[in-house]
Amino acid sequence: MNELITDIKKLHEETLANLKSSKANNTLRAYKSDFKDFGAFCAKHGFNSIPTEPKVVSLYLTHLSANSKISTLRRRLVSIGIVHKLKGHYLDTKHPVIIENLMGIKRKKGSIQIGKKPILINHLKQIIDVIDNQKIQKIKKLRNRTLILIGFGGGFRRTELISIDYEDLDFVKEGVKITLKRSKTDQFGEGLVKGLPYFGNIKYCPVTSLKDWIYLSKIKTGPVFRRFAKGSVLTVHRLTDQSVALIIKDCLKLAGIENHNYSGHSLRSGFATVAAESGADERSIMAMTGHKTTQMVRRYIKEANIFKNNALNKVKI
Repeated sequence: MNELITDIKKLHEETLANLKSSKANNTLRAYKSDFKDFGAFCAKHGFNSIPTEPKVVSLYLTHLSANSKISTLRRRLVSIGIVHKLKGHYLDTKHPVIIENLMGIKRKKGSIQIGKKPILINHLKQIIDVIDNQKIQKIKKLRNRTLILIGFGGGFRRTELISIDYEDLDFVKEGVKITLKRSKTDQFGEGLVKGLPYFGNIKYCPVTSLKDWIYLSKIKTGPVFRRFAKGSVLTVHRLTDQSVALIIKDCLKLAGIENHNYSGHSLRSGFATVAAESGADERSIMAMTGHKTTQMVRRYIKEANIFKNNALNKVKI
């Protein structure tokens, strides 16, 4: 009997470990951050945060709804459920007291999401121009312009950008192939290869900029996008995803663009929007961005076509 209990305990521990490893580190951090806020709410009002009850979660969502979007409420709900699962507890996140409350909140306030703005071609050119004219060391300018051009040209997530190693690059006649060993939507590490072709305009070509960066930095192995120590001393340490967001915001500010409406995600959403405006179909956009479902890509296409397919264009005044 004791052996059976021990075996079940081991299976339980292994199952929890498998659940944790099924999620990317950044995703787990986001779940924990969301749950921390829920925990603070429970502590303040004398509720148990784990295990908790659907009624408590519903009260928390009502509390959040005053200043949060529906998308935020849904994300927090997922996070609370996932943390319970990781801790070995069951929480019915589809309980009527939760779902019906969410429906009521949605009807009351609507669910249109006003997300961060995409960086489009005109802004991209402004950013590159201002970087090139900065009074800083050439090696720093080259890293930042390459980071932004590759991020945009490949529709990369920040975490994907910083994960690129020299060994992942394959320069060919048409451009460069970049192998992603793992990404948010590729949790099993099957890998994804993105192809970035040469641009006609060399100044804004991500492939040309990447070649120049590799040559000047003398990188022969390891991370492509690295941190600088004091001055312009390039280290072996890769950039963090937070650093990428800061670089993007700083460059927007330098270009005279109000940066609070943009984020580290703006390069990726910019690529998808510009590709849609240029007539790329959703399948080819998804092949580059790595989206697994069409929902987000269709949103980009819809926004890109808001004027192109506008009925008012047919009106003669």
